[in-house]
Amino acid sequence: MYGARDIAESFRTVRKNTIQIAEDIPADQYGFRAAEGVKSVGELLAHIAVSPGWQIHVHGQRISSIDFSFFAGRAPQVSAEEKALQTKDLILDALKTRGEEFALMAAGMTPEALADVVSFAPPMQPSQKTRFEMLLGVKEHEMHHRGQLMMMQRMIGLVPHLTRQMQERRAQAQAAAARR
Repeated sequence: MYGARDIAESFRTVRKNTIQIAEDIPADQYGFRAAEGVKSVGELLAHIAVSPGWQIHVHGQRISSIDFSFFAGRAPQVSAEEKALQTKDLILDALKTRGEEFALMAAGMTPEALADVVSFAPPMQPSQKTRFEMLLGVKEHEMHHRGQLMMMQRMIGLVPHLTRQMQERRAQAQAAAARR
């Protein structure tokens, strides 16, 4: 059965890949924006680093109902935390430490806690989610933004590490086939 430890391990894999992207992009490219009005590389990585914090709070405090005032109340703190991550080194440290904080919290959740239902005020949809589904959402959110980062890597002339690895496997398979 897929449970808390599985969520934590799959999140760690996602975060490891995000950290690799953050390491591969040169510090002087952290200000790059794919288009006017969107987050820069550094801002996007800071957002990824900070964003699981609200779920750590919700699940750690066993909050069972969320409305817009919850997010509005957290917004200034989240904004300040993201803005404090001004350098590549600070961002990398936050990605590592905060990612592991989330993974440890997720791994420690009991099956009963994962089955708890959290309600959301209208117009948020769906109006309820299990904690399990919410934890999976953290990984989905990060993978969404990681796709953006991979496109930004291409725009600044870098080949994303996952693409390089796939290309290497293909080349090895072709070389092996040619030797037969």
